[in-house]
Amino acid sequence: MKFDILTLFPAMFEGPLTESIIRRATDKGLLDIRLHQLRDYATDRHKVVDDAPYGGGDGMVMKVEPLAACIEAVKADRPKARIILTTPRGRLFDDAAARELAGEEELVIICGRYEGVDERVRELFVDDEFSIGDVVLTGGELAAMMMVDAIARFIPGVLGSPGSAETDSFGNGLLEYPHYTRPAEFRGLAVPGVLLSGNHAEVARWRRRKAIEKTLQVRPDLLRQADLTDEERRWLAEFEACSR
Repeated sequence: MKFDILTLFPAMFEGPLTESIIRRATDKGLLDIRLHQLRDYATDRHKVVDDAPYGGGDGMVMKVEPLAACIEAVKADRPKARIILTTPRGRLFDDAAARELAGEEELVIICGRYEGVDERVRELFVDDEFSIGDVVLTGGELAAMMMVDAIARFIPGVLGSPGSAETDSFGNGLLEYPHYTRPAEFRGLAVPGVLLSGNHAEVARWRRRKAIEKTLQVRPDLLRQADLTDEERRWLAEFEACSR
């Protein structure tokens, strides 16, 4: 999959995109990630990319000309690219959105800054806008890193275990169940016996029960859309009764 990231601060991506799973996926040719410095597309001697907003107000706005020039240059090489803008005004970027975007061949991510971008960038170029949640960052770079990482997990071959993306939190509509590894006991805390039993059906049942319990405790809103069996709904009723 091909990513092009338009940013004023490409050095911020050193580390998040050059280490661990993302680095290995890039080395294997599964991901092609390119960074584009927006100042390179400014035409004045000072490489200005922002200006005061018409109508007054605090802050600065990213100018349309450098963004347009950069987007058009990238699109010339990535004609199929879907163009994404990171902004608090966008729709929520969640697991479903990551799965959706993983189906694209090419993605361009514009990292918003300051008070935002000139509205004409949206009108002329942007296909979709995403927010990582009800929080405002100093810029869209951190959001872009998170999006690339989340999307990459759904690209075949990126994760070491093909089933990891399906069993992680949100993969099945619930938060993930607890995990344990060696040693079997640590400072008086023992691994639940069912996980040592070798009974795979009981292990799966325990994990599902724990996932429902954790989701109720932390993100009960997710349960409204979770696909639960009759038995699992009885578990949920038990957990709700205990929490009152």
